[in-house]
Amino acid sequence: MRVRILCLLLCLAMVLPMGSWALAAEAADGEQTTAGTYFLVDGVPCEDPGLTVYNGITYVSLVNAVLGLRPDAVIGWEGEYAVVTAEGLSIRVRVGDQYIEANGRCLYVLNGVIAQNGRVLVPVRTIAQAMGGWVSWNQESGVVEVYSGESPIASGDSFYDSDALYWLSHIINAESGNQPMDGKLAVGTVIMNRVASPRFPNTIYDVIFAPNQFTPVSNGSIYREPNAESVAAAKLILEGVRVGGSSLYFVNPSVSPNSWAQRNRTYVTTIGAHAFFS
Repeated sequence: MRVRILCLLLCLAMVLPMGSWALAAEAADGEQTTAGTYFLVDGVPCEDPGLTVYNGITYVSLVNAVLGLRPDAVIGWEGEYAVVTAEGLSIRVRVGDQYIEANGRCLYVLNGVIAQNGRVLVPVRTIAQAMGGWVSWNQESGVVEVYSGESPIASGDSFYDSDALYWLSHIINAESGNQPMDGKLAVGTVIMNRVASPRFPNTIYDVIFAPNQFTPVSNGSIYREPNAESVAAAKLILEGVRVGGSSLYFVNPSVSPNSWAQRNRTYVTTIGAHAFFS
């Protein structure tokens, strides 16, 4: 009952700050259906007016999910970010982002973090993972069941290989630092697809520095400090996110309108300024 009361009180108190309304106004414009009025946390009902299925993914109120799993958590705002802190736990969430930051890691949000009726909504499985829990769907009752774990998600420092993160974030930034997140992820996917292919070297560093492959290596831009979104994209790739299918090559057609890849490889997709080929 204590969990349920806390969820209700904080849901009423925790609304988007005034500066975030413009960002949030059109954030949830996909296909939506209601998903009930509550979910269960370790068997205890947690009322949630924000419970929504958005483009096939169940979203819950950030506040309700956090306090249902960690009643000791403190939730506040730092600019456009909703910030969650508790012992062993630090989460940052921004409406519109395609990821949630949790203990220095980035967890993918396919449809992005959305806002609705003043509430920040996040995929239930993603926020449960961030807090060390998990989710099941009770088909008989139609209720989402969330279970708490013994500890929050492992930290980024312990999860990511530092060299892999360093070079992956640098090549993503050098090749696609001005591109949308999906474009950054597609470039990172090309690197990882090459690592997995017998036709290329088997480490991120060796793929990047293979002779005559990536312009940023030859012109030195590989060494520029990556922007924050490029680092986030690299983390998402190291979490297993892939965009662009089996792509092994990419090119900017406006810069290279008749490249070798365009003439010899199978077209996969175009994201932002880059065309991708397998």
